[in-house]
Amino acid sequence: MAAIFYAGDSTVKFNKIATYPQTGISQAMLWYLKDSVDMKSFAQNGRSTKSFLDEGRLSHIEREMKQGDFLFIQFGHNDEKDDAERHTDPETTFPENLLRFIDAARDKGAYPVLITPIARRLFNNKGDFLPGSHGAYPDAVRRTGKKEGVPVIDLTAITEAYLASVGDLASKAYFMWPGDNTHLKPEGAVLMAGFLCQELKKLGSPYSALLEDGILVEENEGLDVS
Repeated sequence: MAAIFYAGDSTVKFNKIATYPQTGISQAMLWYLKDSVDMKSFAQNGRSTKSFLDEGRLSHIEREMKQGDFLFIQFGHNDEKDDAERHTDPETTFPENLLRFIDAARDKGAYPVLITPIARRLFNNKGDFLPGSHGAYPDAVRRTGKKEGVPVIDLTAITEAYLASVGDLASKAYFMWPGDNTHLKPEGAVLMAGFLCQELKKLGSPYSALLEDGILVEENEGLDVS
């Protein structure tokens, strides 16, 4: 049985009833995965690559991960924070930390997958979507993936294009709005996990083999995700 080990932050976390309706991408992915695939979500609220590593969370993954498994790596929301416990530099320490995750997967014979952070739901008073809320971090993920030959699923570009297309009002249904334009409701988590799984299907084997039949890859065609 293949397992997905998912390292990330609160947008990824597998939530329980105490935080309902907040829902993370890792739990929404269960709708799309084959029954034989085990989801092991290690994502936690507020974590950056630095704090995740400092707390030994990657070490826990390494103890369980085996050959043929997958390590999904999705950070950025908290690496941008100014505090010393979490902040990383997108030019230096952030890609260096990403490489530690990649090496951990490769050392175990697992498949690393880099995923850029989902966009924040930010609009101006005219209703225009405001892209770029993650600064240089998504591009750092893209560069690292290219340099290391690791697949990159660019959820930043996909979700920015989607939010711009549906607009301010409609996008509120997907987030913990009002007051929270970062975390997802169940509908938003299923949507974002769907985007992720569409991209996994495009990658082909072995990534597409994780997925239930019937996942369409054309649903976000026409969106500018360049």
